[in-house]
Amino acid sequence: MDISLIVSNILNPPILFFFLGMTAVLVKSDLEIPAPIPKLFSLYLLFAIGFKGGVELIKSGITQEVLMTMLAAVLMACFVPVYTFFVLKLKLDTYDAAAIAATYGSISAVTFITAGAFLSELGIDFDGYMVAALALMESPAIIVGLILVNLFAKEQGDRDFSWSEVLREAFLNSSVFLLVGSLLIGVLTGEHGWQVLEPFTQGLFYGVLTFFLLDMGLVAAKRIKDLQKTGFFLIGFAILIPVVNAGIGLAIAKFIGMGVGNALLFAVLCASASYIAVPAAMRLTVPEANPSLYISTALAVTFPFNIIVGIPLYLYVINLFWT
Repeated sequence: MDISLIVSNILNPPILFFFLGMTAVLVKSDLEIPAPIPKLFSLYLLFAIGFKGGVELIKSGITQEVLMTMLAAVLMACFVPVYTFFVLKLKLDTYDAAAIAATYGSISAVTFITAGAFLSELGIDFDGYMVAALALMESPAIIVGLILVNLFAKEQGDRDFSWSEVLREAFLNSSVFLLVGSLLIGVLTGEHGWQVLEPFTQGLFYGVLTFFLLDMGLVAAKRIKDLQKTGFFLIGFAILIPVVNAGIGLAIAKFIGMGVGNALLFAVLCASASYIAVPAAMRLTVPEANPSLYISTALAVTFPFNIIVGIPLYLYVINLFWT
């Protein structure tokens, strides 16, 4: 593997600020970000990427490649939680296995955004319609996770939950709602809307991403201690499964005929794990599952692995097979 790709990725300001956040916790600095600010920045990033994706989607139009990509996104969002559930069942009970599987079947928008920044730094083009794939992959894993619990937890007693609440949490939680809504507004307003909002959606974007990753570094480092409860099995799972999922995603991308930039973003979507939307849904619908397991694996292991090593690794593989 070309080590320069990893070095180039690590030397991006957002990644360095992620390390700065982790370092602050490890050296016991009193650095902290007031609670409302990370939430605001998270909403901003979802809004900006969704709006830009909508504008780009209307530019590119609905082509066969777009439709194939959307279909592949939904299929992966359903397939990953099913097969990972049975892997996790080797060591965990049904509730924890389903919650973690759903977490890895969904996506991390910030990992996707970081990959986009990495591509921009390298001057590699990608299409805005990939944001639509991002939006489509957020919710299906929640539904699949709940179906798995419903099917395999019967021997552990009847569970009382409302499917209407499950669907509401899956499709109307704040991140999904804002991302899809921003995408649709971008489609409706097109280039005119982009010109109006460009100073806000483009000019501030990298600064906000950098500050958000500083906070993510703080949070991830604090979650490292939770890994003591998971054991080597889950730590290995949190590193190996993203690589496997990225490999499946790249095979699909090659079959569809995606370009280099789109292939990387699709691989990152397949490889990432949700640490916001799905954990919130699982806490509501599967209270029997241990949050420290599915949050710490996604946030303290998979997220840093992907943004530091995974993104350049996946691009290296693409360069081997796309040339």
